[in-house]
Amino acid sequence: MKPIKAFAPAKVNLTLHVTGRRDDGYHMLDSLVMFADVGDRISVTQSDVTRLKVTGPMAAGVPADSSNLVVKAAELMGISADIRLKKFLPNAAGIGGGSSDAAATLRALSLLSGQPVPDNVLSLGADVPVCLAQGAARMQGIGDRVISVPGLPMLHAVLVNPMLPVPTARIFERVENHENPPMPRGLPTGVTAAELIQWLATQRNDLQEPAIAAEPAIEQVFRILEVTPGCLLARMSGSGATCFGLYTGAETAASAAGRLQETYPGWWVAATRLNSVS
Repeated sequence: MKPIKAFAPAKVNLTLHVTGRRDDGYHMLDSLVMFADVGDRISVTQSDVTRLKVTGPMAAGVPADSSNLVVKAAELMGISADIRLKKFLPNAAGIGGGSSDAAATLRALSLLSGQPVPDNVLSLGADVPVCLAQGAARMQGIGDRVISVPGLPMLHAVLVNPMLPVPTARIFERVENHENPPMPRGLPTGVTAAELIQWLATQRNDLQEPAIAAEPAIEQVFRILEVTPGCLLARMSGSGATCFGLYTGAETAASAAGRLQETYPGWWVAATRLNSVS
């Protein structure tokens, strides 16, 4: 049987506001998310038992056993499959690599089997519901509320990771203020890219300072990125260590990425487009 293939795009938190913490310890968030045109690749075929093979330039350190969210996604679907994961995104990087892989696996297995994706995907992780949606979205609560945000322009970006894995739980442990203002009730729509970036500059990532305290190298990435020619806004995505810069156009972003790759060959750098799905 021909394998079913799926793309697992990088998730970029353009904003990430920590708005509360529940009694069970889970943090409440308000985040505007868009997805990049760079990501991992998933393929699935029917099998008597579930097997996972991980390849690709970022495969090192990625588990191929039952601890991988891809395998957990197959277990949640109740389907045995031969799964191939080709990793292009760095691990534990704040761009939802594992969650996006799980969401892509769920979509692929649904097509393979004809079964719908189950409703309880939040059990796989807070980012899985928004990664299933794949379009520009507002993610709230503990990731359980995903609201589509149509009408946003495409953004040109550069993603940079210094190849330092940053466990999400470790960063949330460092958050001191858990009661921060959410984003405005109404988000901008029908705006130009420059207008959206200007609005984004008024918002926050409340995990950025705790992440910098945990991994000072993140601040170096952030400071270098924000002074690249044409960068309109630099910010960290998710819990780090990936930072992103937003630029005026594709050529400007590509030029910045090229300079960063040449100067810092040990970093993961990708010029990309962040696309909205209307």
